[in-house]
Amino acid sequence: MAGPERLSESQVSDSLKALPAWELKGGEITKLYKFKDFVESMAFVNRVAALAEEADHHPDILIRWNKVTLTLSTHSAGGLTQKDFNLARSIDGRRDARPG
Repeated sequence: MAGPERLSESQVSDSLKALPAWELKGGEITKLYKFKDFVESMAFVNRVAALAEEADHHPDILIRWNKVTLTLSTHSAGGLTQKDFNLARSIDGRRDARPG
């Protein structure tokens, strides 16, 4: 069974235009979120975890007290796929997701 198809550079560029504050870094997309405190950061991470489980696609997560950085790429495809952008949109669709 084949995995998700890796996106071309132009597809990545077009997809990023619809995702405010997400940045392309190497073969990944990343975004910083900022919260009032550590408890809010952890609550956000738990909501992201639920979305990631539902999508069967899991971001790399860096937590620094009131800041959470999410990084997405599809390791099995060796780069970015539609799964990354779909999950980023789902995360941003949460009213409690605040960019840093």
